Parts: sequence; C-alpha cells; structure tokens
Amino acid sequence: MKTRKGLKGGHYKVISEKDIVKIHETSLRVFAEVGVKVKFPEALELFEKNGAKVDKASRVVKISPEMVTEWIGKAPSTVFLCGREKNGDLDCEIGGDKVYFGTGGTALNVQESGSNDARRSKLEDIVNMARLVDALDNIHFYMLNVYPNDLSEKEVDVNRFGAALNRTRKHVMGGVYTVEGVRNVIKMAEIIAGSPGKLRDRPFISMVTCVISPLTLDETYAQLTMEAARNRIPVVVPSEPLCGATAPMTLAGNLVIQNVDSLAGVMLAQMTSSGTPTLYGCISSITDLRDMKYLSGAVEMGLMNAAAAQMARFYDLPIYVTAGMSDSKVNDAQAGYESAITNLMVALAGGNFIHDAAGFLEFCMTASYDKLVIDNEIIGMVMRAVDGIKVDDDTLAFDLIKKAGPGGHFISARHTRRHMRTELYKPRLSDRENRDRWRDEGEKDIRQRAAGKAQEILTKPPLSVIPEDIRARIKQEIPGIRSFIME
Repeated sequence: MKTRKGLKGGHYKVISEKDIVKIHETSLRVFAEVGVKVKFPEALELFEKNGAKVDKASRVVKISPEMVTEWIGKAPSTVFLCGREKNGDLDCEIGGDKVYFGTGGTALNVQESGSNDARRSKLEDIVNMARLVDALDNIHFYMLNVYPNDLSEKEVDVNRFGAALNRTRKHVMGGVYTVEGVRNVIKMAEIIAGSPGKLRDRPFISMVTCVISPLTLDETYAQLTMEAARNRIPVVVPSEPLCGATAPMTLAGNLVIQNVDSLAGVMLAQMTSSGTPTLYGCISSITDLRDMKYLSGAVEMGLMNAAAAQMARFYDLPIYVTAGMSDSKVNDAQAGYESAITNLMVALAGGNFIHDAAGFLEFCMTASYDKLVIDNEIIGMVMRAVDGIKVDDDTLAFDLIKKAGPGGHFISARHTRRHMRTELYKPRLSDRENRDRWRDEGEKDIRQRAAGKAQEILTKPPLSVIPEDIRARIKQEIPGIRSFIME
C-alpha cells in the first residue's frame, strides 16, 4: 500500500477570494494604524531601520502597506524540511497546496499505552514518541510533542532535539527556549550532517518561536526568532489568537489578528536574514467562555486554520497550521470525530505543514501513545480524501466494462489486480471483520487494537539513527546532553 504525502489540497475554500482581500486590507490597516508591540530592543531597532514608525515609549511599531509587502515578499515560497534518507523519501516540500501531517507540541502530560490516566511527561517519552513516529507511515514529520518535566529549562533544547534525532529518520521540528539552547541544537545538527553547509543544504531540523497574541513580539521569542534566522535554520513564528479572549469573538476578527501576528513574525525573520526559510504560522482556536479555557477540538478551530491556509497562498508563503486535536480525556468517539473533522478540513483546504495532528488529548495538554496510532489511521483516510478521484481512460475502464457486459464481474480482471493496492486505502487498525471472527479474535475495540500496536513497536529493541562515532562526539561536545538518549 502506497504512503500518500505531499498531495495537492486546496479543494475546500472556507472563505471567498473577496473575503481574502478584505482580511488582507484590514490587516494592512492594523499594521499602519494600530501597530505591533516589539519588546526586544534589537528587533525594535531593526523595524525602525527598515522604515517602520517606532514609538520608543510604548515600543509600538506602525508599518506601511508598502513595507509589509516588501518584507514578506523576501520569504521563500517553498521550504524544504528534510528527512535523513539520502534519497529524499522522507523530505517534506512545504509550500503551495501540498499537504503533510505530523505531531506537535508541547504537552506537559503523557497518557501511557492502554491507560486512561495522565502523568507528567519526561525526556524518555520523547525517545519513545520518536520511535512510534518513525514506524507510523502516515505521520510525515516529528514535531517535538512533549516537554521533559525532569529537566531544567537550560537543558531542554539539546535533549529534546537530541532524543528525537537519534530515534527517527523523519524531519524534526521543535519549539526552543534559550538562545544558548538554539546554538547548541544547531551545532549538534551540524555534527550529524557533517558540516554547517550540509545542514543548510538539507535541513533536517527546524524551529518554532511565537508571536504573543494580540499583536506582540515579546522579548524572549523575538530574540529566539532572530537567532534561528541568523543561522538560516527554517523557522515558524506562529500565533494563537483565541476567539473572545486574545482576539475578537468572531472568526473573521480572529483571522485578522492571526494574519497580522504571523506576518509580523515573517517580517522579523526576513529583516534579520533576508531569504531565511520561514513558515507563516497559525494555531488559532476558540475560548470556552464559561471558564476561559482553550479548546482544541472545536470545529471553529478547523475553519480558521483552513482559512489561514488560503491566506498563506494569497501571500505565496508556506504555512504551518493546526488540526487533529481533541478535548476528550480518553481515546473515545469524541476524540475520533474531533480529530477527523479538523484534520479533513485543513487538509482539503491545502494546509502544508499540519501539526498537532497526531496524539493530542485534553486541550493539547496530554500526548497519548495510543492516539498516535489511531491518528495515523485517520490521517491515512484523510490523505486518501485529499488524493481525490483520478479520471482518465484507464480509470473509466470502458473497455473492461464492455468486455464484462451486463451481469458480468470484475474480480479476476487484470485491471482489478493492477489497481487494488493503490485505488483504495487499506486501514491497518480499523475492524472490518464479521462479528464471529471479531469475537474469536477477542472482541477488541479501537483502543485495545491501538494499544497493541503501540506496544508492539515499543517492545522492539530501539535503533539509533545517528552513527556510534557521531553519538560519541555529541556526548563530548554538546553541553548538557543526557547520555542515555545517545545510546
């Protein structure tokens, strides 16, 4: 069965071309009349140097439409996020309307396989999550999805990336926390690649910073954005406006805040180093106004991220979007339908880098081993939907229909054999047996089958992706690296 990745989305349009222009024009008014607060002095100077109006007292920059257009125009329209296979089979070409799915983060809790409970996540969970991702064919990249609560902040960056890089061949993206951590992660990746130039030619790491909604580039994240850009490491600077809290209650108003925030991050990266591979980023959602908590499984989240994919194409920028999460605490029907609906919406809209799409429960606070396996199945079905229906002389099969005629059959036809493994998606986890056989095999539901699959993968001896001599060098040269993740 073929693995579907990088397929053409964009069939679903949640907003019209006229709507896109209205959001764009309103965003330009926000840049020019309201402005963006920039708390990092070096970033503030950079905006002023390049023509923004800066109020030093409030640290608010106001940016003309011409300046916005100029600087977002310097960002590449396609970003290559590479895997570790030299033949490129694991690469992701992010841009246009090509669709890829993966994990995301950063959860503070983990739900172990077969369990309904949650515990604090640890560094060892990153090792094991990376192993699962490497084995699951419909998950195209590993975005670091849990926070190691057993480490101090200064140890997090190198150990999160190191744990993942040694256990998966797929592209690794992650949030970063300290400037020194960013530098050490890059140094580690250069050692693995063989040289700084080889890493830039085939970047198998990328980094996430953030804009703080509404309309704020804070000191820490602006500094981290600039550090990644100086080093020409692919970077995304997403924003997470929440309807009714950090953005207007209306989805259109949220899209304006999200658009301004994201474009501000793109501009900062380009002003730091023009041409830096930069993704437009959206992680918009809604607020439960009863208690002001963030909701991750809402259909409105899918709508806004689908619309953001359209906005990114308007600007000819690659996009990082969110889908596939659930607010349920366990892998029940709610977890399934929330994840499937938003994944399908955003993929059909042409979201490029769809993260958080596998493994998240409980308002994005808990990463579930079993849900990774279940979502791998959901993503496979979604990608079959994105693939659509191919219509040509061969698939229309007129000659075959004519040969079979009324009352004939197609079971033994060569045409059937030729297409049987590519035309239909064959689930790996779903139950398609009759009741008697299902009963004979233990009457297992989807949660039990997912737990069995997760445990099957994780009970195998772990394999290192990084050669032994390189692991020894990393342990010697990278400060704070934990030895066990390089075994």
